[in-house]
Amino acid sequence: MAPLLEVKDLGKTFPIRNLFGRTKGGVSAVDRVSFTLGAQGTLGIVGESGCGKSTLARLLLRLIEPDTGEVIYRGRNILELKGGELKAVRRRLQMVFQNPYSSLDPRMTVVDNVAFSLRANGVPAEEARAKSYGYLESVGLSRTHADRLPGSLSGGQRQRVAIARALVLHPEIVIADEAVSALDKSVQAQVLNLLRDLKQQYELSLIFISHDLHVVEYMSDEVMVMYLGRVVEKGPAAQIFARPAHPYTRALIASAPNMEDDRVGSGAPALTGELPSPLNPPSGCRFRTRCPYAVERCAHETPVLCERSPGHEVACLLDGQIS
Repeated sequence: MAPLLEVKDLGKTFPIRNLFGRTKGGVSAVDRVSFTLGAQGTLGIVGESGCGKSTLARLLLRLIEPDTGEVIYRGRNILELKGGELKAVRRRLQMVFQNPYSSLDPRMTVVDNVAFSLRANGVPAEEARAKSYGYLESVGLSRTHADRLPGSLSGGQRQRVAIARALVLHPEIVIADEAVSALDKSVQAQVLNLLRDLKQQYELSLIFISHDLHVVEYMSDEVMVMYLGRVVEKGPAAQIFARPAHPYTRALIASAPNMEDDRVGSGAPALTGELPSPLNPPSGCRFRTRCPYAVERCAHETPVLCERSPGHEVACLLDGQIS
């Protein structure tokens, strides 16, 4: 079966300009990223802050225009679409942002925030409001919440409003960009369970972006690990968390608080050192400056993703040599 979404060699470099406006270099935020998303699947994208996760999400929706690559949704390259065709596709791909307060209009009531997307797509005001009440109920908010302003809600309630606003246009794919990172742990659990329930109810596919490995493990069918704009490992979630192959993945798992001690990653060295500047990334393997296993060839050769088992790909020159 063909994937619902297929991304091929997607790339984005932001130019750096001097005081006179001349380009003096660039930041490679996303570098030749490829992946697929199946119908009603969940892809978890994980990595430290600054690895390119959020930029990738915005490239998929063309909130930022990519420099290279393809984003193929149901057989059509989104990057080639314009006008009404692009608008129609965007209705099918929606996004939930990290900070719900900044993504909601503080001067509009909750129900009007949700109804805004429908009204922008030509739905009459009263019909849009009526539909919005139903979606607010589906995310666990009552009519008493609907007529309040976003500033009077808690963080968890505001994120529920953001989720309802994403769902109101009947999307097939929802991109959740650090959607629970700003919430308390108890509220995180409620929102995560809500997303899982809504995925089943509305037959959604999810792209779930987070720096929290426990959250990604709980939510995802497939996992993609990014470092300084590049994919270093991807594959089935159960396989990656049970047998991580890339030193960066192993270090992330070892660095995450965990009550279990029988994972492969739990015996690996924890992640140390600072993330290199994307203005001047290391040559060869970008992780080599923080990798405890790095050898001389890591400075000169750029690793590419290679399949180590069905569906499990790793970009490491020392794959198979690290115990």
